[in-house]
Amino acid sequence: MAKLWGGRFRKSTDKKVDDFNSSIRFDKRMYKQDIKGSIAHATMLGKQGIIPKSDAELIVSELNNILVDIEEGRVEFLIDAEDIHMNIEKILIDRIGDAGKRLHTGRSRNDQVALDIRMYLMDETAEIEEMLVETMSTFTELAKQHVDTIMPGYTHLQKAQPVTFAHHCMAYFEMFKRDYSRLVECRRRTNIMPLGSGALAGTTYPLDRKFVADMLGFDGVTMNSLDGVSDRDFVIELAGCISIIMMHASRFSEELILWSSGEFSFVEMDDAYSTGSSIMPQKKNPDVAELIRGKTGRVYGNLMGLLTMMKGIPLAYNKDMQEDKEQIFDSIDTVKLCLPVFCDMIRTMKINTGNMYNGAKGGFTNATDAADYLVKKGLPFRDAHKVIGNMVFYCIEHDKAIVDLTMEEMKSFSDIIDEDIYDAISLETCVDDRKVTGGPAKRETLKAIRKAEAFIESI
Repeated sequence: MAKLWGGRFRKSTDKKVDDFNSSIRFDKRMYKQDIKGSIAHATMLGKQGIIPKSDAELIVSELNNILVDIEEGRVEFLIDAEDIHMNIEKILIDRIGDAGKRLHTGRSRNDQVALDIRMYLMDETAEIEEMLVETMSTFTELAKQHVDTIMPGYTHLQKAQPVTFAHHCMAYFEMFKRDYSRLVECRRRTNIMPLGSGALAGTTYPLDRKFVADMLGFDGVTMNSLDGVSDRDFVIELAGCISIIMMHASRFSEELILWSSGEFSFVEMDDAYSTGSSIMPQKKNPDVAELIRGKTGRVYGNLMGLLTMMKGIPLAYNKDMQEDKEQIFDSIDTVKLCLPVFCDMIRTMKINTGNMYNGAKGGFTNATDAADYLVKKGLPFRDAHKVIGNMVFYCIEHDKAIVDLTMEEMKSFSDIIDEDIYDAISLETCVDDRKVTGGPAKRETLKAIRKAEAFIESI
């Protein structure tokens, strides 16, 4: 097949080079954006008198026909036409002849692909934002069901202080809320139109870039033609945002993997979101959570690949940049695959509230509260810390919890201890007295849930 750029060449491209050079197998997913961008470009060319208006109208009409034919499966893309841009232009020329040859006036594939990828990523980002809204709603709904469910909080994977499962869930709400805001900001920075940058130095044609930007819904146009075609920081930023989303999903998945083990038994995964063993009949494996955890590494790899690909490229466009698409497409596909099943897995799992409560009873999670009790009686905190540390050591030696100690045993550590300590260090008091803003007290948790619901409603 004759190349649309082949005038300077006297020898056909080697078949292996055609296969190596072609990106149509993965960039064909941008056909809608490519056609939409070409329609806006052709309309502007006709408006500006750069090409005959009748030709512009014919181009626009046939591009719309091509879009319908692609969506109805009547178009076969060609490897030797290289990419989605050249494939569509070739189809257009085959159908309407010389008028189709005018479409590329004042445009390069460099600014054309920069336009297409921006438009595609904005569309995909909007879909991921919707999935994050669903994720935030899932955690908020789960929190509402468990404002009274006490569980151990951990540091270093060691029991630390009692919290509620609702408080734990709302921590993830906050994480995914930040993920949502990052995507919104990323999409805003992507929403700048590069078309008109040409290959690298713009064009001598009197293009109306603002007209095209307005027609395509962009907030503005790029202000430097070199930058417009040569950077992919918006791709890398989205890859970074997706990596953080996956990191948050992976962390909760890791907790579910631990919690569903016999050593914890805090949760039980629904049968529909678990798998068995081919040899061990008793097994119920949290494969969904494990796969999310595993796919997170894949997304990180895409981010590092993009950063590495771009780090040594001089201005302006270089063919290396074709490698941006497979990696960002894979990250998008992965997060869109993971988030819905992540939410369904969470909605359907069983929470073993009794085991969570019993877990909080062990590990001296009320030790800090015991120290605070002494501080409120007038003892300096460092002295109180030492007293309770000695008490914990005693309990370990005698296989007791602090609440199991008799008053006589209590007073052997400090004579300011009185009967009211038992209430002060109960799990319920430990949780509900933490009324500081952002704390696990029921009052504060309900306040956080209301704010979360208001935020989701405002989107």
